[in-house]
Amino acid sequence: MFLIDGQPASSIPADDRSFQYGDGCFSTILTIDGQMQHWPYHRERMERCLQTLLIPFPDWNEVRQWIDQTVCSDAKAGIKVHISRGSGGRGYSPGRSHAPRVTIQSFTYPEHYDVFNSDGIQLGVCQQRLGHNPLLAGHKHNNRLEQILAKAEAENCGYPDAIVRDLNDNVVETTMANLFWFRDNTLYTPDLALAGVAGVMRRVVLDIAARERIPVCINHFPLDDVLLADEVFITNSILGVAPVIQIQSANFLPGKMVRDFQKRVNEC
Repeated sequence: MFLIDGQPASSIPADDRSFQYGDGCFSTILTIDGQMQHWPYHRERMERCLQTLLIPFPDWNEVRQWIDQTVCSDAKAGIKVHISRGSGGRGYSPGRSHAPRVTIQSFTYPEHYDVFNSDGIQLGVCQQRLGHNPLLAGHKHNNRLEQILAKAEAENCGYPDAIVRDLNDNVVETTMANLFWFRDNTLYTPDLALAGVAGVMRRVVLDIAARERIPVCINHFPLDDVLLADEVFITNSILGVAPVIQIQSANFLPGKMVRDFQKRVNEC
């Protein structure tokens, strides 16, 4: 089901700036029994991106009402909130757009995510690199071409997902998730100041680590650092926490630390 500015619809105007230029942002949100998870974090992240893009905030009370109309009552499902600058004239100038346009879509929970959570996931390593863009790094803006090309590469190599590096050969994320690993009881995750998406579940994991006083190191790391890990896992809002059992030819076990984080995230 789709709602566009609160009205059922199956098409969007051709002059919408998200269609024309990828001008906007989005977030995908897990719902459990019809209730959104971590909505305040999703809203804050979209607000930060909208501020960067100089797009006015929508009326969040209306957005919440539209979500309530769209959400599935399934045990697990998802909602995608997509915000564009709205309709505008030809050219890059945003001055002719008048109001943001909000599209809300419900979707079923991907059943294979349960397998990833229980059994783990195998990762490849993309040869394509993410460019450096400090202005937009961390934001989930509507231009996802790098991720589309990386995902295509992973699938062509027979992997459900793959690690993506930047121009300096440092790991950034996977094609669909944030990346974490444990080594010597310290939690590591890449710095996203130059590239990548700062996911809501990444924030939840870092909050848990701070609360539990687990040492955390956020920095720029080469792939070899990940391959020397004791345990590896990935996160996104719909998937939650999934252990990584293989990166190319390196094997890992879904260990106690990852399982503990799965339990803590489910309790949030």
